[in-house]
Amino acid sequence: MRIIKALEAAESPNPHGVSARGLYGSEHVQVVMVTLQPGESLKLHITPVDVFFYVLEGEGVVEIGDERATVSRDMLIVSPARIPHRLWNEGEEVFRFLVVKTPRPTQETKIL
Repeated sequence: MRIIKALEAAESPNPHGVSARGLYGSEHVQVVMVTLQPGESLKLHITPVDVFFYVLEGEGVVEIGDERATVSRDMLIVSPARIPHRLWNEGEEVFRFLVVKTPRPTQETKIL
């Protein structure tokens, strides 16, 4: 058994310049926890694989293609491969979510 304390995992540098902690990775999946402080965002980008986001805490906005929605705790958002997407925190509290990519990407995410 392996137990990971998510908030104690090391932060990883990323092109978005936000708190991102790699929690798990295998050839089949990659799991990262992202924390957006008020005013922070992920840049518009494209991933080469399907992604889903699971909101752990707070409220934020997600944009996938030309769709936009406000999301909050315990919501799961599906983002298909190769569709531009981004998330941001317009609120005054922390917005924390899991990013799950499957399968684990072999190509880089493309920032737009």
